[in-house]
Amino acid sequence: MGLGECLVLGVALAMDAFAVTVSNTLAAPGARRRRLLLMPLLFGLFQGLMTLLGSLLGSLFGDVIERFSGLVALVVLGAIGVNMVREGLGVLRPVAAEEVAAKGSPAEEDRDCGGDDVLSPGRLLLEAVATSIDAFAVGVSLRAMGVAVGPASAVIGLVTAALCVAAIACGRWVGPRIGDRAQVAGGVVLVALGVKAFFF
Repeated sequence: MGLGECLVLGVALAMDAFAVTVSNTLAAPGARRRRLLLMPLLFGLFQGLMTLLGSLLGSLFGDVIERFSGLVALVVLGAIGVNMVREGLGVLRPVAAEEVAAKGSPAEEDRDCGGDDVLSPGRLLLEAVATSIDAFAVGVSLRAMGVAVGPASAVIGLVTAALCVAAIACGRWVGPRIGDRAQVAGGVVLVALGVKAFFF
């Protein structure tokens, strides 16, 4: 498999991670840059690692992983997405809006903390696993094709990380334009990804 084919494969595998990154960025407009950059790091790392693991362990666990991958993605992304929608709707309620107005604008560090809570390492780890399960199956296929999985895994991971950086920029551009609806929109995206993974 040539470099061009690896790049195309990496882009295809990274689409879920891209969408989740946009969703998370919408939901955490006040997150610090170093917390945002955890997404490209973790999503890229897990995408490459799961491809490699699929090659090494596919003969043992390939059938099980493939059978339950959709369910895992639905449960993890669906639960996180529903929680984001619930929190976002709470912000949109008139009473909540009046309370925010009465208290005044939150300090910059308070907004940062809220964003960092949305992007907690544990939550990002769960999302990284849920979005990289397909890469495990790809690793099984690459081994069957006789492809050098090490270099291919590295390319897939790097492509995912690069696209997630672009997704952060996209989310930061869109977020201010949809305001408080951003968190609801992000949650809906995660739920939709979970449903897609389960049924398709």
